[in-house]
Amino acid sequence: MTQGMKNNRGRLILVALILVLGAFWVGARYGPKQAENVEARRIGAQPGLSEKTVAGKNEALTEDESINVRIYRQASPAVANILTKATEYDFFMDPVPVEGAGSGFVIDPRGFILTNYHVVAGAQAIEVILGDQSRYPAKFIGADQRNDVALVKIEPKGKQLSALPLGDSSTLQVGQKVLAIGDPFGFQSTLTTGVVSALGRTVQTSQTTFIDQAIQTDASINRGNSGGPLINTHGEVIGINSAIYTPSGTTAGIGFAIPINTAKLIANDLMAEGRVRRAYLGVTTLAVGGWLAEALDLPVQDGLLVEQTAKGGPAAAAGIRGGDRVAEAGMRRIIIGGDVIVALDGQKVTNQYDVDVLLNRKRPGDTVTLTVYRGAKKVDVPVKLGERDGN
Repeated sequence: MTQGMKNNRGRLILVALILVLGAFWVGARYGPKQAENVEARRIGAQPGLSEKTVAGKNEALTEDESINVRIYRQASPAVANILTKATEYDFFMDPVPVEGAGSGFVIDPRGFILTNYHVVAGAQAIEVILGDQSRYPAKFIGADQRNDVALVKIEPKGKQLSALPLGDSSTLQVGQKVLAIGDPFGFQSTLTTGVVSALGRTVQTSQTTFIDQAIQTDASINRGNSGGPLINTHGEVIGINSAIYTPSGTTAGIGFAIPINTAKLIANDLMAEGRVRRAYLGVTTLAVGGWLAEALDLPVQDGLLVEQTAKGGPAAAAGIRGGDRVAEAGMRRIIIGGDVIVALDGQKVTNQYDVDVLLNRKRPGDTVTLTVYRGAKKVDVPVKLGERDGN
C-alpha cells in the first residue's frame, strides 16, 4: 500500500469517527422530546414553551395586550365553529345540497351551545368543532326566531367541556372594551377587539325579527362570526354577535350583538322546557294614521285600532274592546268600533312592531298598562299577560 493510500484511509476513518460522535452528541443533548422540538421548528410547528419563556413573553406585553391574550386563551376552547347541511330545490325541483357555517359558544358543561337562529335555521345536520378541533354531531334543541337565538347540544361523552361564564349586559357602558371571538369566513378562533359604541338601540333585522336593546360595537363582525360571543375584560359573555351594518357588503365598523340577558332567559326556557315562554296580549290590530284616522273620525292621528280580541285571552279578560261593525277603507274591509291603543306602559305605539318590541321585554304573568281611546275617552287598562303558544 502506498503512503498516499494510507493517508486517505486515515482521513476516512477520522471523518467516520467525527460523524458517529456528532450523532451521539445530538442524541444525548436533545433526546426524544428535544428532537421532536427540533423537527417541530423545522416544519414550522409551535413547540412546547417553558414557563420561563412564557413569562418572558408576557412581560413584553402591554397591559391591553395582556388582557387580549388572557381572554383569548380562556375563551377560545369554548368557542364553536358550527357547520350545517341542508337541501334546497332548484327551478326544476332537483335537490341541491347547501352548506352553511357560523359560530357559537358552550354555556354549560353538559354540551349546551348558544348561537344565532339564522345560523342553524333549516339545517338537516349540524356539526360542531370546538377550539381543540374535536368534532361532534349536534342536536337542535329550540330557538326564539324573533330574537334570533338558538340552542343546540352536543354529547361530550365523558369529556370535561369548557363553558363560558355569562355576564350582565345591563351594566354595560359606552366606551367599554369588548372582544369578539368567532369563525369569520371559516377562519376558526379569530379574535377582534373594539368598544361598546352605543347601547339601547332596537335594530330590525327582518320583517319579523329584531335585536332589542342591541349592543353596538366596532369590533369586527364578519360573515361566520354570527352566533359567537362578545366578551368583556372579565372574560364574561355580554352579547351574541349577530349582525353588521354593511352598505358596501363588508364590515363598516358597525356591528350589533344580542344582549346576553335576553339570551339567558331564552336559553333557560329551552334547557328547562324545550320551548320559549313568550308574553301574549291577545289582540288583532290595524295601524291607523293620517288619512285613515281622519276617515274613521278617530280622536288621535296614530295608534292601533283593535279589530278583534282573542276569546278568553288576556286583553279580552281585562276588558279591551274589539270592533262591532265592518267598514270599507280603500281596498280593504276593516272592523271598526273597537278601542284604539296609543301606549303600552307609557311608551307610544303606532304599529304592531312597536308592541312586539315592548312585549319582548315582558314575561307571561307580568302586568302591563294599555292606554286606549274608547270613543273620545282616554283610559288606562291593566292587562295581565298570558303565554303565547309556539314561537
